[in-house]
Amino acid sequence: MNVSPSAAGNTVAKRHIAPIIGVLAVQGDFAEHIRMLESLGVEGREVRLPADLDGVSGLVLPGGESTAMRKLLHRWDLVKPIKALAKRGAPILGTCAGAILLATKIADGDEPVLSLLDVEVRRNAFGRQLESFETSLVMEGLGNEGRSRTIQAVFIRAPEIVKVGPSARAVATLEDGRIVAARQGRILGIAFHPEITGETGVHRWLVAEATAALG
Repeated sequence: MNVSPSAAGNTVAKRHIAPIIGVLAVQGDFAEHIRMLESLGVEGREVRLPADLDGVSGLVLPGGESTAMRKLLHRWDLVKPIKALAKRGAPILGTCAGAILLATKIADGDEPVLSLLDVEVRRNAFGRQLESFETSLVMEGLGNEGRSRTIQAVFIRAPEIVKVGPSARAVATLEDGRIVAARQGRILGIAFHPEITGETGVHRWLVAEATAALG
């Protein structure tokens, strides 16, 4: 079958489309996520205003101080655009404080922010910064064809996922059974920091999902 030059050009273009991953940059360790994405050969874009979300195919909500991030999300009118991004099918990764922003319920009594992940979280459940620790854990859905994969995880003033609702599922737990990662479609919330250890598995998942969302 003959293919017109324009059709052929479109085919080539589609093959070379690469996702742009936004990283919320109002507060927290966003720079580490940008570097991680760049190490994977993917463009990471700092997101501070709604216009910064134009053209992105995925989003990282980094660790930081969840109360400050909450206030800044509202101040810069980012809540509705992020929800709209999720509704379009773009993957969103929330790490540590980012997972708190995603949750539908916060045990400490604060109102939820984005309500994109059907979980209840408790802030600072693993203690103060001096009680930070690193461990390996098995996480579902990161390997080839959705298989589980062992990854390295650092916990720093980390939240705990104390309850997973019917729309989500736990995808990683510690040896004592505490839930530290949950997923709902293309929304993933984790209590730890893969960007600190150089663990690429979670970010590779995000890029793969963003690529798939591009069609």
